[in-house]
Order: sequence, then structure tokens, then C-alpha cells
Amino acid sequence: MTNSISLSYKNQDLDFAVMQGTLGSECIDIRKLYSQTKTLAFDPGFMSTASCKSAITYIDGDKGILLYRGYPIEQLAKHSSYLEVSYLLMHGQLPDDGQLDDFQSIISTHSLINTGLLKFIEGFRYDAHPMAIMIGTVGALSAFYHDSTDISNPRHREISAHRLISKMPTIAALCYKHFLGQPFMYPSNDLPYVPNLLQMLFGVPTEKYVVDEDTVKALDLILILHADHEQNASTSTVRLAGSSGANPFACIAAGISSLWGPSHGGANEAVIKMLSHILQTGKSIDYYINKAKDKKDNFRLMGFGHRVYKNFDPRAKIIREHCYKILDKLDTKDKPLFDLAIELEQKVLQDDYFKQRKLYPNVDFYSGIILKAIGIPLNMFTVIFAMGRNVGWISHWLEMLSKDEHRIGRPRQLYIGEKARDYPTK
Repeated sequence: MTNSISLSYKNQDLDFAVMQGTLGSECIDIRKLYSQTKTLAFDPGFMSTASCKSAITYIDGDKGILLYRGYPIEQLAKHSSYLEVSYLLMHGQLPDDGQLDDFQSIISTHSLINTGLLKFIEGFRYDAHPMAIMIGTVGALSAFYHDSTDISNPRHREISAHRLISKMPTIAALCYKHFLGQPFMYPSNDLPYVPNLLQMLFGVPTEKYVVDEDTVKALDLILILHADHEQNASTSTVRLAGSSGANPFACIAAGISSLWGPSHGGANEAVIKMLSHILQTGKSIDYYINKAKDKKDNFRLMGFGHRVYKNFDPRAKIIREHCYKILDKLDTKDKPLFDLAIELEQKVLQDDYFKQRKLYPNVDFYSGIILKAIGIPLNMFTVIFAMGRNVGWISHWLEMLSKDEHRIGRPRQLYIGEKARDYPTK
């Protein structure tokens, strides 16, 4: 028997079906609410609204669970790679060895971009933010690769997905090199995905770049942990843009734009800025911990707690070990900053105030430290985030277009403006 929920409104008794997924909360099907009652549901921020059906990612924030296509993030982080996770998110199943080899080959051999895009990037100001360049360049892909933008054609959708995954590291590195004023480094088909990204970021034509394996593992892990996170702001943006029939490059550019917002993709950058501020003031960690506890003080400890996870962020548990491994190898001018970060982490974890409120270090705390430690500048942090989330956006876009029931998104509103009035006569 199908469960339902009853609503009494203006002497009407209405029943709405309750839908049940494989995991998680039940959903009240209110699609006929307006036609039956001429009323709308009011839910700013969509905290109580399921905007779609999806089989890609599941989160249980209370228990600290994150699943990609049913696989726990802990197992994928331990045994998989970013490209294997990418295949999983897109196709719903892990690839066999032959499928993975074919997928990796496709991604490697399509990493070059049209030379016209190089000139396009060179047209940006020398000090343009890399995220601004990335948004413009990804959107401009549709002007160069319009042979695969028929979204009604499954093969076109697949080609566009492959192009976005393969070309995103190249675009990210080009954004960085333009900012530095250094020569662009071409991708190498002989290198795996993450080493290729690193040589394009940090290599120069006059020297051979030597890849550090711990750095490769840490960065690959960051990409895996950021690959998808259910219906967040940027993923919802991609879906909403895609619902209009927009081409895939425009949809992903829209997602990058949403991610650039400081409330979404800027959290790990905020961690480093906070640590730098504390270090510059010379005041103790205890001083800032007490400020964070003071309800009358606006100061916040960045990188602690999470809007979704009411327990420990499962991604933070995974990445913490690699963060320590990277820091143990380093002896740089930033060592005081990293020592400060570890001191802050230890004191917060031992403080009853934070333990009672379950304000534990989240993935942004550790990823920010790792990115800083391996030489990624602050203005590139969100670019790396976008690189990781790229396949999640693609997977949701593919899933949405594969469903017969998908329709253009059209949120409604509660109008609180002026009632109809006449234009004044003179």
C-alpha cells in the first residue's frame, strides 16, 4: 500500500503520495499542490525540497556517510583513482580493466585545446582571477567544439563529457600560467591525469618536471573527495541551466560560476586566510578559540563544522592522514603556518565546547592546507575544486537528460511587492 499524507485546506481534504527512495528521507509528492489548491510551497534555500530523483550520490549528514553510486567514499579513496571514480559516477558501475584503459586513453588523447582558445585566454588582463578565466574559457568551448552539442544525441553527450574531463586540467593550468606570465605547458599523453596536471601547472620549458608521488596521491584524493556532493548549489545550477536545453559547456560554466561564490567553493581558501591572519597578529590560538566561542564576537573558525554533516565529515577523516604525510616532508617558509594549523586542530578536537557541538575539522580545513603545502596559490584553490567537481556536474547533467520526465526548471515565488497601480497622470 502506498503511503500518503493528508492536508486540510479550505474545507478540502487532500491526499499526497509519499515517495520512498532506496535510502534516506521519504518525500511528499506535491506536484499537484498548485493545481488542486492554487497554493505554493514556500522553502527558501530548498532545505526541505527534493528537486529531482537521482541515483548518483547519497549523503547521511547525521551519520557521516557519503556514497558514490552506493560505494562508501572511504573505500573509493583507498582503492580507486579519480578517473575510475569519474567513470563510476558517469556510468553507474565501476569499469573493468579494459573499460578503464579505454576511458583513460580517451581522456589522455583529448587533452589538447584549440589554439584559438590559447589566444582567447591571452586576451584576459594579466591579473585576471583564474576562476574568471576558467568560466569564460569553458563557456567558449561551445564555440570551438559545436560538433557535439546536440543534447538529444546520446553520443554527442558522451563526447562532450569526455572533452570536459580531458580538457579541464589543461584549462586550469593555462589559467594559472596566464596569471604568472609564464609560457603555457602542453599536456603529455604519456602522463596519467594528475601528474599531467602537475607538470602543466609547475613545469617550465627549460627544465624537466619531476613528479612527487605523495603530491600526486594527495591531489588525486582531493579530486575524488570533491567529485560530487549531491544537490548542492553548483550542481543544482548545472541542472537548472541544463533543463533549458543549454549546451553542456554552458551548463558547466554556470556550475563553475556558482562554485566561485565564497559560501560554496571558497571555504578552503578562507581557512588559509584565517591561519595567515592569526599568524600575522602574533596572538595565541587560545585567544582566537575564545573569540570563536563568544556569541557577541563575529569571528569564526573556518574549516570546522559542516552544513550537511552533523557528525564528523567522512572526507576529513580520509584526507587528514595525507595532510600529515605531506607536511612531514616539507621544510618551507610556510612551516609556521602549518604548525599553527596543527596546533589549532589539536586544541579544537580536545575542547569540550566544540565536541559537544560536533564542530570537527571538515574537508576544507585539510584540503586547504594540502593545496598550500604543494604550492597551489590561493586564487587557484577553487579552480582545483572545480576540476574535481566537474565530473559530478557532468554526471548529473547526463542523468537529467536521460530521464523522460525532465522538464525546464521554473521556481515560483511569494510576491510581496506593490499591488497593481496606475501610472500617475501629469
